[in-house]
Amino acid sequence: MSRSFDDLVAEAAAAPVDGWDFSWLDGRATEERPSWGYQRLMSQRLANASAACDIDTGGGEVLAEAAKFPLTMAATESWPPNAALATKLLHPRGVVVVATRDEPWLPFADEAFDLVTSRHPISVRWSEIARVLRPGGTYFSQQIGPATMSELVEYFSGPQPQKWAEFHPDAQREQAQAAGLQVVDIRMERLRAEFFDVGAVIYFLRKVIWTVPGFTVDDYRERLRDLHDRIQTDGPFIAHATRVLVEACKPE
Repeated sequence: MSRSFDDLVAEAAAAPVDGWDFSWLDGRATEERPSWGYQRLMSQRLANASAACDIDTGGGEVLAEAAKFPLTMAATESWPPNAALATKLLHPRGVVVVATRDEPWLPFADEAFDLVTSRHPISVRWSEIARVLRPGGTYFSQQIGPATMSELVEYFSGPQPQKWAEFHPDAQREQAQAAGLQVVDIRMERLRAEFFDVGAVIYFLRKVIWTVPGFTVDDYRERLRDLHDRIQTDGPFIAHATRVLVEACKPE
């Protein structure tokens, strides 16, 4: 028996969205993973580093999966609930979690790290990354790509053609080079996502807040009701996430 719109909305609106764990969506939504396996590649690089920093670490869940950390390991996070979660998870393993704001600078000395990592950074501060990297150091990141989840964005916000220019690999390459970094590898994949009920959509939009900025259930209730009816009739709502893998080095 299918659940009512009001029941699904109430459940998703009350679900906690702290951290970067998406297990609440198990059985309710799926998303393909990039073929390159970022976490595995990041872990390999961390194991060979002497000093590293993970930017926008979220609740620390991805970083915590690394088997070995360098002697000096730091992480930054700007959202206080996530910073608290990351501290609890990572401090026992010797990682210093620095709670930051959304300032454009990183609170570290010049040439502090030989590795900087980041998974899904909110914005990429190329000049700051270059500043805190030692000569010969590496920036390794899985970033949000152009027009990610465009079907979901456009369902609620209408056409957004400019989104195809944002975060494009060509733009990322230019910005990295302008900051004095050499791009070693950059590649993009577009990955299928399916939402099996309107509650999954609500939870995703509450958690990934930049998808539909300012999203609230009350403001979009009628659009959500239409989406509920559409899923009931036609099946899962299909969207596509875009991911870009970037590896860039600071010249010796």
